[in-house]
Amino acid sequence: MNTERLIRVFAGAVVLASLALGVSASPLFVSVHWLWLTAFVGLNLFQSGFTGFCPLEMILLRLGVSKNAA
Repeated sequence: MNTERLIRVFAGAVVLASLALGVSASPLFVSVHWLWLTAFVGLNLFQSGFTGFCPLEMILLRLGVSKNAA
């Protein structure tokens, strides 16, 4: 997988996990404060779309993940 696909998978997993932990109707509910994590991921994706800056991409590149699709 390349960085773009891994970022999408990671962001989606974090959003789903934070919703499961933050929505009171969920059987995994812990606290509504987990919804802040959902907002943070959404804001980061939004700013990344405009600026091209993504901290997770920098981490993945340092770990040796390919930037381009192979």
